[in-house]
Amino acid sequence: MIIIKSKREIELMREPCKVTAELLRDLEAYIVPGRTTMDISEFVDKRIASHGMTPTFKGYGGFPAAACVSVNEEVIHGIPTKARVLKEGDIVSIDVGATCKGYNSDAARTYGVGAISAEDQRLIDVTRESFFEGIKYAMEGYRIGDIGHAIQQYVESRGMGVVRDYTGHGTGTKLHEDPYIPNYGKPGKGARIERNMTLAIEPMVTLGTYEVRTLANDWTVVPLDGRRSAHYENTILVTDGEPEILTLLQEESNG
Repeated sequence: MIIIKSKREIELMREPCKVTAELLRDLEAYIVPGRTTMDISEFVDKRIASHGMTPTFKGYGGFPAAACVSVNEEVIHGIPTKARVLKEGDIVSIDVGATCKGYNSDAARTYGVGAISAEDQRLIDVTRESFFEGIKYAMEGYRIGDIGHAIQQYVESRGMGVVRDYTGHGTGTKLHEDPYIPNYGKPGKGARIERNMTLAIEPMVTLGTYEVRTLANDWTVVPLDGRRSAHYENTILVTDGEPEILTLLQEESNG
């Protein structure tokens, strides 16, 4: 069932979304060669707790950490460890959420570690831009398939793959709510988009195949061809005009 949020619920969601946006901004300076993936998760955990909030992912479905930290070819659900040390030229995707007064945020970014290759920077840029292409259709009068179609067209026209086995979703009192939002599809298909929906739109893009598999830890997802991947996600609010991006600070907007 798709949940249309009340004005009160939207205001409650703004709090964890703002904390998440600031956290993702500050991670850019924190992520440097020599950090471990566990360092990043602990940074996330402490920052969210300092606002009196709970890391949404910690314990969710049994996930053991405050953030998913996915390095290089890892698409999503990377499990942080003290043994995984970031090095120059890596790329790392951070997926986080905060829970406050029963409401959740959900957002992700991919960062370069030190100097990265032009190919990896293009991967990160295309993934981010595909999100903005998709949310052009996150407005009343369109359907969920319009969002996925726009993302797919943008990514594939640039020679990259769009992961199909995992999707965006509604979010609110539950981290994952209806509707589920594939990053591919046909225009005019799927649920109709209505004002006051809160949606997590999250393109997951690879340099090669869209086909993926899950590692033996039962969490971490990688492409079958082992090429690098990127992830970009925000929680958005459908309004009576353009969508409002709740987990993006004004200075970081697409302009």
